[in-house]
Amino acid sequence: MANGGPVEHGYRHLETVRAAVTALYRRLSYDTIHQFATSVAPADVAFCDTDDLYPGVQRVARELVRHYRLPDARMIVSFREMEHAANVELAAGPEYFVELNDRFRTHRRDIGAALAHEIMHVYLHRVGLSFPGTRDNEILTDTATTYLGAGWLLLDAYREDGASSQKLGYLTPEEFGYVLAKRSLVFGEDPSVWFTSAQAYTAYERGMERARHDERQPPLTAAGWAGRRRYARDRRHAQDDRPAAPAPDAPYAFVPDPDPPGPLRVTFPCPTCHQRIRVPVRGRVRARCGLCRTVLECDT
Repeated sequence: MANGGPVEHGYRHLETVRAAVTALYRRLSYDTIHQFATSVAPADVAFCDTDDLYPGVQRVARELVRHYRLPDARMIVSFREMEHAANVELAAGPEYFVELNDRFRTHRRDIGAALAHEIMHVYLHRVGLSFPGTRDNEILTDTATTYLGAGWLLLDAYREDGASSQKLGYLTPEEFGYVLAKRSLVFGEDPSVWFTSAQAYTAYERGMERARHDERQPPLTAAGWAGRRRYARDRRHAQDDRPAAPAPDAPYAFVPDPDPPGPLRVTFPCPTCHQRIRVPVRGRVRARCGLCRTVLECDT
């Protein structure tokens, strides 16, 4: 939790975020992810200063448990002084103990954001999904919280001006915006109408630009002129068996068919779930991602 300190910006965790989206589709399946097509509603997790503290916390926790479809999970929430925003004790259940930072006693509007992250830890624990290392596992949790419909709360908790700052979670504001944009492009949901933070809206717009950029990479037909020209050059080198390889930042790579004399193939990440797709190099091709079922128009 950044509380008055500097807030990191940019896309420094982007590869881990993309790996987390892929892992969600692989572990949960397309059908399960689409059960979360509707985000948690602002009214259901609203918390104002006039609400009684502990009954209000339990109400918000129950709503997030319902949203994550954890019917037999009971959250026991308490407050204490700590460095981080919150902590959850993961055990066999059905009771889980969540501790919130004492500052939330007086900053109650962000309690839903802190609980959304901690209860997602419970969800991922139950489905058996984790990444090695604390940092990557927390990035997975932030990504899952956001992609499954509660992470807009975490981005909305981001506020920054010349005198103060606050940010919850491990992702940067732009990375939260990126995952929210990915979700929006899949489900057609616009979370920006729920933001109370102007900085959150800006971060979401920047994240949407980056998400749209994923959809405009060759060999997708939506790629721009410069990308298509670079792709054509790299394809020509690959077909002529020249030593030149695509630039290090190119999202695609050319590979020979393992069963000659088959055609040259190109691999590239699905712009929705980031699983790598392999298609033959033969002009216009329509590919369907087997993981997220996205249909992709390609010009290989």
